[in-house]
Amino acid sequence: MKAIRIPKAHTIELLDIEEPVIEKDNQVKVKVKRVGICGSDMHIYHGTNPLATYPRIIGHEITGVIVELGRDVNKVSVGDHVVIEPIHYCGECYACKSGRPNVCKDVAVLGVHEDGGMQEFIILSEKQVHKMDSDIEWDEAVMAEPYTIGAQAVWRGNVQDEQTVFIQGAGPIGITVLKMAKILGATTIISDLTNERLAFAKENGADYTINPFEIDTTEKINEITNGEGANVVIDAVGTPQTFELSVQIASPAGYVVTLGFNATPSAIAQMLITKKELTIAGSRLQTNQFEKVVKLINERKLTHNGLVTHKFHVDDVKEAFKFIKENPDKVRKAVISFE
Repeated sequence: MKAIRIPKAHTIELLDIEEPVIEKDNQVKVKVKRVGICGSDMHIYHGTNPLATYPRIIGHEITGVIVELGRDVNKVSVGDHVVIEPIHYCGECYACKSGRPNVCKDVAVLGVHEDGGMQEFIILSEKQVHKMDSDIEWDEAVMAEPYTIGAQAVWRGNVQDEQTVFIQGAGPIGITVLKMAKILGATTIISDLTNERLAFAKENGADYTINPFEIDTTEKINEITNGEGANVVIDAVGTPQTFELSVQIASPAGYVVTLGFNATPSAIAQMLITKKELTIAGSRLQTNQFEKVVKLINERKLTHNGLVTHKFHVDDVKEAFKFIKENPDKVRKAVISFE
């Protein structure tokens, strides 16, 4: 079967490998239909993902159809369309026992720490697959995992109806955050340095958009909120500067959520955090978000609406990565098709 592997930075291989077989009674075999290309996949390719190990079959945004079951599997059936929850965890550490397996001390992510979904067939445990309605298009279903990232971020920010939420970054993750915040009834403000991305955000429900190159972000948010600030600030950019701005622009009793892995320290005074009694939260992967997201997709309340812009056949994967690298302003989300 075909598989896409990155053996080392700046090298990508299209391989013919042996088809996997079920080895445990709780496993299922999935024929992969679509795999999204995430920013983390690009970072693995470029050697800038500090969490990845090589060689690695990449891909963690996965959808497909079940073709075989282990004998103890009873929650799904052959022929079911499914999306994949791409994490493994120990179940025994403090984080797992606290209901936060996404930050398990031994968390392993498909396509990063373990071989992922860019292969024609993949073996998974039953608990990793979530059934979708069969009439949902594959290009919609493949967005489930990215939506869980947005769902996790708004959960970590305790987003509520009628709050004001400021999202920094209108890339794919920023848009998933936007969609989830709008579903919860929030008023949304989103910033980006690219007007095309801001226009797309507006098409997907953003109430206000800000290009920091053109207007002062702090002044505009104070104008929108009558000087109160944003009740929840979600930083999907992840630079020291955007994190600093998040704390500055958050309202009293507000939340600041960061999704970045930037190792460079930010300069943030304790006074702002204490004076406004802010809650600062990280958001990584997802926990218990898949069922919620799948329900929203099945109900057609969550659609990509142009977020998926490019589709490449598995045979053209090298061209796909080259195109994404050379055309970052044209690609919102690209997917690999195994059909």
